[in-house]
Amino acid sequence: MKLYSTLQIGDYHINHCEDDLLIKKIGSDKIVCAVMDGCSTAMDSHFVSTLFGKILRKVIIEAGYRTLYEKDNEHSLEQELKEIIKGLFNELKFIKNHLMLDEKELLTTLIILVYDITMDEGLVLAIGDGVVCINGKITEFDRDNKPDYLAYHLHENFEDWYFSLSQRIFFDHLDDVSIATDGISSFSKIKKTDSDEGINFTQYLMIDQKNNDTEEMLNRKLKQLEYQFGVKPTDDLAIVRIIK
Repeated sequence: MKLYSTLQIGDYHINHCEDDLLIKKIGSDKIVCAVMDGCSTAMDSHFVSTLFGKILRKVIIEAGYRTLYEKDNEHSLEQELKEIIKGLFNELKFIKNHLMLDEKELLTTLIILVYDITMDEGLVLAIGDGVVCINGKITEFDRDNKPDYLAYHLHENFEDWYFSLSQRIFFDHLDDVSIATDGISSFSKIKKTDSDEGINFTQYLMIDQKNNDTEEMLNRKLKQLEYQFGVKPTDDLAIVRIIK
């Protein structure tokens, strides 16, 4: 199994990349991957996407420790995902109050994937916009640029909010799976090149397996898109891809 990732600032952004990503293991048999996209019209969006990544890392490390001491208490993927999101929810609520943060400082989308290596099954949850590709099938979660951010719901009961989330995909076999922020749909011509050839950017980054022999596959593809086709993402872009 090979893991690939890329994080790139959009061509229309100047100071900060407002996306972030995370790849982390729970024990020896589960992998958690996530991509976050901070809201450009909010406040310090680069801060909140990074904050989500740091909190998720903490929650996942703690979950890994629990598996060492609760070997007889195996969690299903759904239970594992719920515990991770609950940990994020509670930590975020505490940090909001502790640092006296405004809601506008906490607006980021989240696409999170939990994959069980032993069982060869996975679960993806999208909170807001983004793109998911499961074994060649692309699903775009598009809320007309008005994502229902997690931070909007910190005052609510977690259980009620969590079970209202509908943007989920379960899969029982992994060949090639990707998650990406909506920057993958923002490619635009930024310079002239010798090539007039057309290309589907989403398929090229999430399905095409050229250069899969190097962990820099996605970065190479982005460079090829820029120098061969003259295109770059105008919005920030984060992608995590797993090929088995």
